Parts: sequence; structure tokens; C-alpha cells
Amino acid sequence: MTIEEMKKKKQEKGYSYAMMSDLSGVPVGTIQKIFSGETTSPRYDTLRALEELFAPIPVLREANPYGVHTQGSYTVDDYRALPEERRVELIDGYFYDMAAPTFTHQSISGEIYRQIANFIMDRGGSCRPFIAPVDVQLDCDERTMVQPDVGIICHEERIQHFGVYGAPDFLVEVLSPSTRRKDSIKKLDKYLEAGVREYWILDPYQKRLLVYFFESEVYPKIYGLDQPVPINIYDGALFIDFSNILKWIEEDEKNPVISEK
Repeated sequence: MTIEEMKKKKQEKGYSYAMMSDLSGVPVGTIQKIFSGETTSPRYDTLRALEELFAPIPVLREANPYGVHTQGSYTVDDYRALPEERRVELIDGYFYDMAAPTFTHQSISGEIYRQIANFIMDRGGSCRPFIAPVDVQLDCDERTMVQPDVGIICHEERIQHFGVYGAPDFLVEVLSPSTRRKDSIKKLDKYLEAGVREYWILDPYQKRLLVYFFESEVYPKIYGLDQPVPINIYDGALFIDFSNILKWIEEDEKNPVISEK
């Protein structure tokens, strides 16, 4: 896709430079220089990130080899009929492919889960933390099954043998290039509509955290990873410390051969 084609797509979608930066991970200043012509030879990976911004959110093709359904009409039964090694999410009848997470991605999720689990166990809390892969039948219908990176469920009746039936209270998604738009747009809308109380989007590439506490009048709140951040559903009693996570991210930046999710 050429720069001129991207400019047209930007206008069609009504994206601001800030929105493009949020969704692509490319700094605002870099995008402005490319679109103004000041930068005449952008880096290949930067162009790829911008192209992905305007491409359709990837869905899984020929997702169900055992059925005749088409995208938009798949159900939880189709999801469960897939081979176990096939990693997908089902959202409103569409299958979305999921690549295997990187080591750092899982380390980040695991560190957040560890701190939450320790807090709950130390205080004898009744809520249950979980970490992917756990199936969440978000809308209690037959058209959506997601696997958030980290979550907390405080309604015991929603915990089923297969996973979670209904909206968790708290969810975290750790962004990767292949999931950025899905997590930032599609899942944000789904989680809000389903009744999730609080949703965190952790962006390791921009070293920031977006906190959507849907019971507040103002969201998102944006934090750097250089400070502890409170989980709002615990009224300030639980803070997540990102010091280890920030160290891992910075170590990865020094090692470009590590592949992204």
C-alpha cells in the first residue's frame, strides 16, 4: 500500500494521527513526518505497521473443516469442534486467528496474574483470578467465546467447568502487533457491552497502560509503567507493580531477534 493510499484510508476512517499511533504503535511524530513527505524512505517495519492499521482485522479462513458455516454465522458448537491445536477466538459469529504468544508476552501476563492471585489469597478473598487460555462465553450467547490474557471473576455462579459463563469483573489484554486493533477496538466494545467492570490494555511497545474503569465518568486513564497502578474494583487496596515488566520490555528492545506475537 502506498503512502497516498494510506492517506485516503485515513480520511475515509476519520483517524487522527493520535488514533493511528495508538492502533499501530508507531510514534505520532513519525507518522506525521511520513504523511507530510518529510520522511521519504520510512523503515519497512514502520510501513508494515501502518499498512496493518488499514487492513481488515484478520479472521480465520476455513475455520471449521467439519461444517458448512461462513464467517458471521459460527457458534460455540463450531468453536468446540475445532482441533485442540487451533487457537482462535469467536466474536459475534466470526473466528479470529490467534498466534502463539511470545515468552515476554506470557511473562507479562503471568506477573500481573501473580500479583493479583497473591493479593486475593493473602486476604482470603472470594474472587478468582485466571490467566489465558481460559474460555469466556462473554455474552452468555452462542456467538462469542474469547480468551483474555488475565482476568478476575467475582461471581461464583459464572464459573463453569469449561471456563467462565458471563462477564468477568476485571480483564487485561497485553497488546501485540497481530492483536492491537482487535483488543483496542472490538474487544473494548464487547467488554463494555457485556458488563465487564474494568478493562486494562497494556501496550508494551509504547510502555503504557490504558485503564477503562467503566463505572467511572472518565476513561481511559493512561499510566506509564514506571509507577504502580491501582485496580479500581478493589477501591485502591490492590496496586500492580510494573517494575519487573518494564525491565523485561527494555531487555527485549535490546534483542531485536526476538519475534513478536
